[in-house]
Amino acid sequence: MTVTSKTSKTFKTSKPEARPVFTTRAGTPVLDVVIPVYNEEADLAGCVCRVHTYLAGTFPYPCRITVADNASTDSTLEIANSLADELPGVKVAHLDQKGRGRALRAVWAASDAAVLAYMDVDLSTDLAALFPLVAPLISGHSDIAIGTRLHRGARVTRGAKREFISRCYNLLLRGTLAASFSDAQCGFKAIRAEVAAELLPLVKDTAWFFDTELLVLAQRAGLRIHEVPVDWVDDPDSRVDIAATAVADLKGIARLSRALVTGSLPIGKVRSQLGRRPPDAGAPGVPPSLVRQLVRFAAVGVASTLAYLLLFALLRGGIGAQAANFVALLVTAVANTAVNRRFTFGVRGSEDAGKHQFEGLVVFGFGLALTSGSLALLHAFVTAHPAAELIVLVLANLLATVLRFLLLRNWVFREKTEEVK
Repeated sequence: MTVTSKTSKTFKTSKPEARPVFTTRAGTPVLDVVIPVYNEEADLAGCVCRVHTYLAGTFPYPCRITVADNASTDSTLEIANSLADELPGVKVAHLDQKGRGRALRAVWAASDAAVLAYMDVDLSTDLAALFPLVAPLISGHSDIAIGTRLHRGARVTRGAKREFISRCYNLLLRGTLAASFSDAQCGFKAIRAEVAAELLPLVKDTAWFFDTELLVLAQRAGLRIHEVPVDWVDDPDSRVDIAATAVADLKGIARLSRALVTGSLPIGKVRSQLGRRPPDAGAPGVPPSLVRQLVRFAAVGVASTLAYLLLFALLRGGIGAQAANFVALLVTAVANTAVNRRFTFGVRGSEDAGKHQFEGLVVFGFGLALTSGSLALLHAFVTAHPAAELIVLVLANLLATVLRFLLLRNWVFREKTEEVK
């Protein structure tokens, strides 16, 4: 991979009285805003001019805009070079390979700025959130900052499909990687340069999973992640291939999970280099052990499943398959929630016990829908038989169990869990 760049002088803003809280070399920007692009000839000029105007008029520190061209095949690179000639503080970096993650890694690694940021070229995120994003990094309070569309304070305009996909993805991250951040894929993030220098060599993804991988590694290293609710408007002309991206993300989750479980990532070394405390179990700022929770949840699940099947077999002859399924599932669901509350998620005392049982019953409703629906489909296509019913119910319960763990961990007991994050 080759990277070429074209640079114009770093600009300073109209607020010379402001001073950064740390010193930089003369001519060195405090902030470098990277805009990764691939075949964006229609939107690039408008984006750069708008960001340039905003920074020059409102931002209190020396800063730079870097257009990272990802091997564009249209006139994007020519437009970028023209903008660098016309506007002070605009730089162009050209890569001969595609990939947003690849572009960010290359440009951030080469930048001399103290704080590194990036935003999407469509400017879906309101620029008013930029200073709140980077201010905690400039002050040294935080290590990484992300814009979030899933916080209560965010104002988001987008279709139901994208909203559903986004929330499901972040729920999946919580369940599989114990992610404590709320929005992994919002194209509006920033990182301190010394933190980037330690984390970037560990990030393997070169495309859309780059953000998620970086954030998970930062969390595991004990770094402070600052979240900023944003105003965000969906770009109807987005060319992201949702299906291909989803498959790539699932592969990334599997690869990263395997690396974390096997200990092949030197998280301890990064933590030591950055002077962070080791993540002691139960200490504030440390996510609960996903592996420990999975093992305990599995043990409770095995016992619940056996109890469920026993109750179903005992009751079926007297009240029928559907009624037996309902009663057996209800009884074991109440017991399952109570045991998981104490044994798996470590919630003690009677506070919120009723609330947890109610929410556990809502989760039970999803399991009932899965198992009852499976029985209904079985009876619709074949003659009912106890052995076939048991096989279908076991498979349906496996799926219901996965769903139950995700919902218990990230909804029912989320508040208690996050007290130790």
